[in-house]
Amino acid sequence: MNLFSNTITSLEKAISQSTAKQKVISNNIANVDTPNYKAQEVRFDTALSNEMQKLQANKTNSKHIEFGGSDSSSYRIVTKNNTNYNHNGNNVDIDQEMTEMAKNQIQYNALIERLSGKFNSLKTVIKGGN
Repeated sequence: MNLFSNTITSLEKAISQSTAKQKVISNNIANVDTPNYKAQEVRFDTALSNEMQKLQANKTNSKHIEFGGSDSSSYRIVTKNNTNYNHNGNNVDIDQEMTEMAKNQIQYNALIERLSGKFNSLKTVIKGGN
């Protein structure tokens, strides 16, 4: 018997992935001045697309960021070896990293809010609607 719906499971996986992405971005930012450091990124496999089809979000404006989630087993961390942005061999683009961090934070907050709503619904049902 599955106590929680598939939506809760999908949200949990998406939150896990967002957390992993945040760690990679934070590590890149922390090493922005480290000589010969090569930036890393999180790449999502095709399972991400399957998970996202399960989650529904309404986009009311074309400027809104796409809603996303993930499966913690469907990503890998890849080092970007093919670029150099700084004279010391470092390839961290701080503007790009800060943009990715902001997008990831918005996504994470949306996922947490949705998961919280699901648990509040369960709490209401358990209390008998009170």
